[in-house]
Amino acid sequence: MAETQGYRLHHTMIRVKDSVASDNFYGRLLGMTKVAKKDFPAGKFSLTFYAYVPEEQRATIPDDDEKRWEWLWTFNGAFVELTHNWGTENDSSDFKGYHNGNHEPRGFGHLAISVPDVYKCVERLEKEGVKIIKAPDAGSMKGLAFVADPDGYWIEIIRDRNATQQ
Repeated sequence: MAETQGYRLHHTMIRVKDSVASDNFYGRLLGMTKVAKKDFPAGKFSLTFYAYVPEEQRATIPDDDEKRWEWLWTFNGAFVELTHNWGTENDSSDFKGYHNGNHEPRGFGHLAISVPDVYKCVERLEKEGVKIIKAPDAGSMKGLAFVADPDGYWIEIIRDRNATQQ
Protein backbone atom coordinates (compact mmCIF):
# COMPACT_ATOMS: atom_id res chain seq x y z
CA MET A 1 0.00 0.00 0.00
CA ALA A 2 1.29 3.43 -0.85
CA GLU A 3 0.21 4.83 2.53
CA THR A 4 2.53 2.48 4.41
CA GLN A 5 5.47 2.41 2.01
CA GLY A 6 8.67 2.93 3.97
CA TYR A 7 7.30 1.49 7.22
CA ARG A 8 9.51 -1.05 8.99
CA LEU A 9 9.80 -2.71 12.35
CA HIS A 10 12.52 -0.87 14.27
CA HIS A 11 12.59 -2.53 17.68
CA THR A 12 10.80 -4.56 20.29
CA MET A 13 11.25 -3.65 23.96
CA ILE A 14 11.39 -6.10 26.83
CA ARG A 15 12.09 -5.38 30.50
CA VAL A 16 15.00 -7.20 32.09
CA LYS A 17 15.78 -7.76 35.75
CA ASP A 18 19.56 -8.24 35.49
CA SER A 19 21.27 -6.27 32.74
CA VAL A 20 24.57 -8.18 33.13
CA ALA A 21 22.90 -11.56 32.57
CA SER A 22 20.92 -10.14 29.65
CA ASP A 23 24.05 -8.61 28.07
CA ASN A 24 25.72 -12.03 28.25
CA PHE A 25 22.69 -13.78 26.73
CA TYR A 26 21.94 -11.41 23.86
CA GLY A 27 25.55 -10.43 23.19
CA ARG A 28 27.77 -13.46 23.80
CA LEU A 29 25.31 -16.34 23.53
CA LEU A 30 23.10 -15.09 20.70
CA GLY A 31 25.90 -13.13 18.99
CA MET A 32 24.03 -9.86 18.68
CA THR A 33 25.88 -6.55 18.56
CA LYS A 34 25.34 -4.13 21.44
CA VAL A 35 24.69 -1.02 19.41
CA ALA A 36 23.85 1.54 22.06
CA LYS A 37 23.21 1.95 25.75
CA LYS A 38 21.81 5.03 27.40
CA ASP A 39 21.21 5.67 31.08
CA PHE A 40 18.34 7.84 32.27
CA PRO A 41 19.28 8.79 35.86
CA ALA A 42 16.15 10.84 36.48
CA GLY A 43 13.96 7.85 35.64
CA LYS A 44 16.38 5.31 37.14
CA PHE A 45 16.49 3.09 34.07
CA SER A 46 18.76 2.16 31.16
CA LEU A 47 18.01 1.25 27.56
CA THR A 48 20.31 -1.13 25.69
CA PHE A 49 19.81 -1.93 22.01
CA TYR A 50 21.01 -5.17 20.40
CA ALA A 51 20.84 -6.10 16.71
CA TYR A 52 22.32 -8.42 14.17
CA VAL A 53 24.48 -5.88 12.36
CA PRO A 54 26.11 -7.19 9.18
CA GLU A 55 29.88 -7.43 9.59
CA GLU A 56 30.54 -4.87 6.87
CA GLN A 57 28.38 -2.32 8.74
CA ARG A 58 29.88 -2.79 12.21
CA ALA A 59 32.75 -0.45 11.36
CA THR A 60 30.21 2.32 10.74
CA ILE A 61 29.01 2.24 14.36
CA PRO A 62 30.55 5.31 16.04
CA ASP A 63 32.71 4.99 19.16
CA ASP A 64 31.17 8.07 20.79
CA ASP A 65 28.09 7.18 22.87
CA GLU A 66 25.97 10.11 21.66
CA LYS A 67 26.84 9.40 18.03
CA ARG A 68 26.03 5.70 18.55
CA TRP A 69 22.62 6.77 19.87
CA GLU A 70 22.01 8.76 16.69
CA TRP A 71 23.31 5.92 14.47
CA LEU A 72 20.82 3.57 16.11
CA TRP A 73 17.90 5.50 14.60
CA THR A 74 19.33 5.28 11.08
CA PHE A 75 20.19 1.56 10.96
CA ASN A 76 17.86 -0.32 8.63
CA GLY A 77 17.43 -3.40 10.79
CA ALA A 78 15.44 -4.54 13.79
CA PHE A 79 16.60 -4.19 17.39
CA VAL A 80 15.78 -5.75 20.71
CA GLU A 81 15.58 -2.96 23.28
CA LEU A 82 16.33 -4.13 26.80
CA THR A 83 14.91 -1.85 29.47
CA HIS A 84 16.54 -2.26 32.86
CA ASN A 85 14.85 -0.53 35.79
CA TRP A 86 17.61 0.12 38.27
CA GLY A 87 17.53 -1.93 41.43
CA THR A 88 15.43 -4.81 40.09
CA GLU A 89 18.53 -7.02 40.07
CA ASN A 90 18.74 -6.52 43.85
CA ASP A 91 15.06 -6.74 44.67
CA SER A 92 13.94 -8.93 47.54
CA SER A 93 12.33 -12.28 46.84
CA ASP A 94 9.02 -10.39 46.57
CA PHE A 95 10.02 -9.40 43.02
CA LYS A 96 9.19 -12.44 40.94
CA GLY A 97 10.50 -10.99 37.68
CA TYR A 98 8.62 -9.83 34.63
CA HIS A 99 5.72 -11.68 33.05
CA ASN A 100 6.95 -13.42 29.89
CA GLY A 101 3.48 -13.68 28.36
CA ASN A 102 3.54 -17.47 28.06
CA HIS A 103 1.65 -18.19 31.29
CA GLU A 104 -1.79 -17.03 32.32
CA PRO A 105 -2.77 -14.42 31.55
CA ARG A 106 -1.20 -14.99 28.14
CA GLY A 107 0.00 -12.03 26.14
CA PHE A 108 3.41 -11.47 24.57
CA GLY A 109 4.67 -14.71 23.03
CA HIS A 110 8.29 -14.70 21.92
CA LEU A 111 11.11 -13.23 19.88
CA ALA A 112 12.51 -15.32 17.02
CA ILE A 113 15.99 -15.56 15.57
CA SER A 114 17.03 -17.50 12.51
CA VAL A 115 20.25 -19.49 12.47
CA PRO A 116 22.03 -21.68 9.90
CA ASP A 117 21.67 -24.83 12.05
CA VAL A 118 19.00 -25.04 14.76
CA TYR A 119 20.41 -28.26 16.24
CA LYS A 120 23.95 -26.90 16.65
CA CYS A 121 22.64 -23.64 18.10
CA VAL A 122 20.49 -25.39 20.69
CA GLU A 123 23.29 -27.81 21.59
CA ARG A 124 25.64 -24.87 22.19
CA LEU A 125 23.08 -22.92 24.24
CA GLU A 126 22.27 -25.99 26.33
CA LYS A 127 25.99 -26.46 27.11
CA GLU A 128 26.04 -22.82 28.27
CA GLY A 129 23.22 -23.55 30.72
CA VAL A 130 20.40 -21.89 28.78
CA LYS A 131 16.97 -23.34 29.60
CA ILE A 132 15.53 -25.25 26.64
CA ILE A 133 11.74 -24.85 26.47
CA LYS A 134 11.30 -27.04 23.36
CA ALA A 135 14.05 -29.11 21.73
CA PRO A 136 14.19 -29.14 17.90
CA ASP A 137 12.61 -32.59 17.56
CA ALA A 138 10.13 -32.38 20.46
CA GLY A 139 6.43 -32.04 19.78
CA SER A 140 4.76 -31.94 16.39
CA MET A 141 6.72 -28.99 15.00
CA LYS A 142 10.12 -30.42 14.08
CA GLY A 143 13.28 -28.47 13.35
CA LEU A 144 12.58 -25.44 15.51
CA ALA A 145 13.24 -24.78 19.16
CA PHE A 146 12.39 -22.45 22.01
CA VAL A 147 14.84 -21.33 24.69
CA ALA A 148 14.44 -18.95 27.62
CA ASP A 149 16.46 -15.81 28.19
CA PRO A 150 17.52 -14.89 31.77
CA ASP A 151 14.10 -13.31 32.43
CA GLY A 152 12.14 -16.26 31.05
CA TYR A 153 11.20 -14.64 27.74
CA TRP A 154 10.93 -17.28 25.04
CA ILE A 155 13.26 -17.08 22.07
CA GLU A 156 12.27 -19.17 19.06
CA ILE A 157 15.19 -20.61 17.12
CA ILE A 158 14.35 -21.24 13.47
CA ARG A 159 16.40 -22.24 10.46
CA ASP A 160 17.53 -19.40 8.20
CA ARG A 161 16.30 -20.62 4.87
CA ASN A 162 18.68 -18.24 3.10
CA ALA A 163 21.74 -19.77 4.79
CA THR A 164 23.44 -22.95 3.77
CA GLN A 165 23.18 -25.47 6.58
CA GLN A 166 26.58 -26.61 7.80
